[in-house]
Amino acid sequence: MRRSDICLYLGPADRAELRALTTNRNTPRKLVWRAEIVLATADCHGTFEIMRRAKTSKPTVWRWEQRYLEEGVAGIKRHKTRPSRVPPLPMETRLKVIAKTVQETPPNVARQT
Repeated sequence: MRRSDICLYLGPADRAELRALTTNRNTPRKLVWRAEIVLATADCHGTFEIMRRAKTSKPTVWRWEQRYLEEGVAGIKRHKTRPSRVPPLPMETRLKVIAKTVQETPPNVARQT
């Protein structure tokens, strides 16, 4: 069943740009994949058909449809950054490490002259 809140109409310029992405052999695969999802949505293929073609999940199809609706082709091309799973060290810890590195020589290290 097709989501009723997604209505995707591609203008000629956007369609041509997305087609160019899919046919260019130098385009990264993930960009081709995103463009194919948007083109299939614009061609009125249902979510399950798009999932089958792209070999992906329903939320992924919805994510790229939504990103195109919000940002256009530029949103399809742009990679969103994600926060690291490892939290950064606190500033005071970083400063201590830097100070210790500058001021002390590690044991068992030959001196360079």
